[in-house]
Amino acid sequence: MSHFDVSFLQPDPERRGRVLPILAAALDAVEPAQAVNRAVRWEPDAFWVEGVRYGLDGFRRIVLLAFGKAATPMAQAVAHGLGHRLDHGLVITKYGHGPEDAASWKPLTVVEAAHPVPDAQGVAAARRAVEMAAALTENDLLITLISGGGSALLTLPASGLTLTDLQRTTDLLLASGATIHEINAVRKHLSQVKGGQLARLASPARVLSLILSDVIGNPLDVIASGPTAPDPTTWADAWAVIQKYALETAIPPAVRERLQAGLAGQVPDTPKPGDPLFRRVHNVIIGDNAIAAEAARKEAENQGFHAAILSTFVQGEAREVAQVLVALGREIVAHGRPLSPPACLILGGETTVTLRGDGKGGRNQELALAAGIALAQIPEADPILIISLGTDGTDGPTDAAGGLADATTVARGRALGLDAQAYLAQNNSYPYLQAVHDLVITGPTRTNVNDLMFIFVLPSRSSSKPR
Repeated sequence: MSHFDVSFLQPDPERRGRVLPILAAALDAVEPAQAVNRAVRWEPDAFWVEGVRYGLDGFRRIVLLAFGKAATPMAQAVAHGLGHRLDHGLVITKYGHGPEDAASWKPLTVVEAAHPVPDAQGVAAARRAVEMAAALTENDLLITLISGGGSALLTLPASGLTLTDLQRTTDLLLASGATIHEINAVRKHLSQVKGGQLARLASPARVLSLILSDVIGNPLDVIASGPTAPDPTTWADAWAVIQKYALETAIPPAVRERLQAGLAGQVPDTPKPGDPLFRRVHNVIIGDNAIAAEAARKEAENQGFHAAILSTFVQGEAREVAQVLVALGREIVAHGRPLSPPACLILGGETTVTLRGDGKGGRNQELALAAGIALAQIPEADPILIISLGTDGTDGPTDAAGGLADATTVARGRALGLDAQAYLAQNNSYPYLQAVHDLVITGPTRTNVNDLMFIFVLPSRSSSKPR
């Protein structure tokens, strides 16, 4: 079970402690090794996935490639299931997410690299992955294990581009508030491996991809930029994203030239749906946001809450989503709908942040701080507790998974001389929430299935002790 730093309990340990098991249950439900073993039935001479039998004697070699924040536990589960039949493999994960004893993981090689902006170590590892895939034959099986963060961690620039070109382009898209679908549409057309190109490199080998989804709706072409899935996006789609955010002159010249060359038909596009190469590719979703949300709902009921999942498709600007969450909490307090107190409403998805300042934080922390400001402005806020956290344990470039807010978040900051609105204006949610003990910290969870948002309506502080 993920370990929570319980400093956020300090302002109100009795009430906040009641919600901690619910958060933990959500993360436990999408623990990567368990997700693999739920999806795969291991036998001495074969394994089964979605009713498809993979006979071990039918392959000359079985090779593993894992990339993403959950790569380490996913790879460990597959290596244990295959035993001596695993020929070799490569695991690429985020710094701090690898095993402590990586040297003892033979026949697997573990490499740590940067996320969300790729670095040289990640590029070198991706080059090794390409060499490994290209060496396979029709008698081989490539098992790819894909999880959130995989798009940055499996990065190999297309011909004529540099890592710096990709870093600059990624930075610009992130700062503009582009969605993951939009970012990946561009990434796929600047890469040698994304958008089905890894599957094309591995052809004619068979490919099995076990995927832990961090994208709303589980679109195979978007998760980690779809390295083993057909790519429905085109050069025109990628260029439309650049135009939408007015980045035509801001992106590096080499990126602009490649996209325009693609538009002119001078560069081949990524493999599309219907390409015969995908007849030997099997993509399987083994875990997602809905599984985590359902586990939270069940645990909330065990804890005595009336609980419901409202949606696992939440998108939008974090500050605006915060207003909606507060409004839902007010509806419960005022009218007892859609649930009567004590209540727990659960939402999943992924918000975005348009950068206005140069502060430190992440989308979940920004949502929490915005919710705290909204709660401070209404008289009936005392029973309401809002929590937003990233299931990977890393919200933005911070060590926090997210944040929480209640009716006292602003007042506690004011007592310390802090102006919550000024911190929000600078996208500086982390230091504010840290000062008032409203950060949620789990450490790396080694999983990633988007974000979870909770609206709790608890008994007021002036009421009797919760049951």
